[in-house]
Amino acid sequence: NSLPISLSQIPGFRIGSYPQPLSSIQPQADIGLKSVRRININNNMNQWLAVVGIGEAGWPELSAVGRALVQQAVLVVGGARHLAMLPPEIQATTLTWSSPIQASIQTILNHRGQPVCVLASGDPMCYGIGATLLRQVSLSEITILPTVSAFSLACARLGWALQDVEQISLCGRDPAFLYPLLYPGAKLLILSADRQTPGQVAQILQACGFGPSQITILERMGGSQERQISGIAASWAESELADLNTIALHCIASPTAQPHSRLAGLPDDAYQHDGQLTKREVRAITLAALAPLPKQLLWDVGAGCGSIGIEWLRSHASCQAIAIESHPTRLQHIAQNAITLGVPNLEIISGRAPDVLQGLPTPDAIFIGGGLTTEQVLEICWQALRPGGRLVANAVTVETEQQIFEWQQRVGGSLTRLAVQRAESVGKFLGWKAMAPITQWVAVKSAK
Repeated sequence: NSLPISLSQIPGFRIGSYPQPLSSIQPQADIGLKSVRRININNNMNQWLAVVGIGEAGWPELSAVGRALVQQAVLVVGGARHLAMLPPEIQATTLTWSSPIQASIQTILNHRGQPVCVLASGDPMCYGIGATLLRQVSLSEITILPTVSAFSLACARLGWALQDVEQISLCGRDPAFLYPLLYPGAKLLILSADRQTPGQVAQILQACGFGPSQITILERMGGSQERQISGIAASWAESELADLNTIALHCIASPTAQPHSRLAGLPDDAYQHDGQLTKREVRAITLAALAPLPKQLLWDVGAGCGSIGIEWLRSHASCQAIAIESHPTRLQHIAQNAITLGVPNLEIISGRAPDVLQGLPTPDAIFIGGGLTTEQVLEICWQALRPGGRLVANAVTVETEQQIFEWQQRVGGSLTRLAVQRAESVGKFLGWKAMAPITQWVAVKSAK
């Protein structure tokens, strides 16, 4: 049932039919290359789903291959803006994305085996629908045809090198994710959720002491209505903006700015707490023992104010953490600290361990900062830990020291005594004030 498509506009392509494989680009004899790798646009008859990037210029800027993929589809899916770009001769059924999006994805899956085309802004694999679809459809079933991303367009307009720029999307994401990316001299490109996003970003910059920062809004890049608007965060008042915009920031710190490092060991006063806080020096050592890696999951058991889980998440954007705490006030502190320090994705569970541990995702690392003397906490945590995972427990009392000593004898690991003294005023002099010593047990679960 496929319709014939013409690829005569592309040198080297033969005429074919979709979904039959399109022929590869052939090297020309006079281009001076020893070899050219064959590039197959569609080399598998099972590739029923096409994801086509489209820019603000719409249908006219699509390549012949992109047009062919749209023309052959029985179902074309996209945002209302994208679907409005289609010419009248496209007779396929169209579907506007639903909210939540899963209903539309299910409709796509129901058409498996039939040619379906999804229209996406720019590069579908750059904070786009491509990655979402690949979580449910095999790559062998998908053809992805990107066009220039908003980030690439913005860099071209501003003369920025893409590899030197922090990139983030705030489409459907908490603006608090910006906090860890703000530092003097930083250049950021931000995909806006809508016309309100630039104002929210300006407020965050002012709150963090980056009021002098330069903001540039790039609207409808690549289209006939493209526009740039520039200003300073401290005086930002622009409200007449297009929903489709990208924000470019050049971060300039005021003299009062106190940006936080992404390394472990943030100042104690960065946190709201009621005294249940792993102190800075011990926290840095504890995070070093936990050794977070990208995409790994931490359980922070007896989280207190959440400092360990928060700094685990700050180590890499793909890290995950679950904070388990039962005290109502501390739960509020955890939530507020997570937002203020730029990790609103911290999952917070209200309840006591081990009762609430059942059914949680398998952790790569576990920190136990409270509840060591509670029956079965260590046993259940150790059982839940994946093979090769790390467990770190900090003990303050003799009773908790006894617990971790018994476990060290049972499964191995290292025991370390941490004693920290800070210089504090003693009248008009300075004297050393000792913090409560900590006994730390670090164990790696055998893969056997």
